[in-house]
Amino acid sequence: MIDYLARLIIRQATQSDLPALEWNGEYTHFRLLYRDIFQSSQHGEAILWVAELPETGIIGQLFVQLISSRKELADGFQRAYIYGFRMKSEYRGYGLGTYMLKYVEIDLVNRGFQIAVLNVARENEDARLLYERQGYQVVAAEPGQWSYLDENGNRRWVNEPAWRMEKILDSN
Repeated sequence: MIDYLARLIIRQATQSDLPALEWNGEYTHFRLLYRDIFQSSQHGEAILWVAELPETGIIGQLFVQLISSRKELADGFQRAYIYGFRMKSEYRGYGLGTYMLKYVEIDLVNRGFQIAVLNVARENEDARLLYERQGYQVVAAEPGQWSYLDENGNRRWVNEPAWRMEKILDSN
């Protein structure tokens, strides 16, 4: 088995990392969204995390919203919302995503947060099971309807019904 974990670096994204989050064009349509999340991070409202292998570059990403208008997701004090969590397909199954999620949860505890919240697409049973193994529980159904501006400034609508999941973070 390849020991990616020994070389994995989890760190906060820098502005120069934003193009790499597009994964060679696969997520170019999120370019303006990534920029907005990064700007939000500069105001202490969000954190962009990346997983990097020195010889390869960025292979994973996970965003945390610390403050949201939807207080049931992120209230700036107790609850933080995890989203945009993805690992490049060729690096799945090695425990890297689990390691990254745990790393971010520890950071949230260190910041005083007590509850991690995330949404998982209802059709993505594998991800839901992964989150359940990590201690998350389904607490509500989410309509999963949202929109964003793509790289050309066109509004794109997303309809992805989801389960809202929560985990009480362990401070030990």
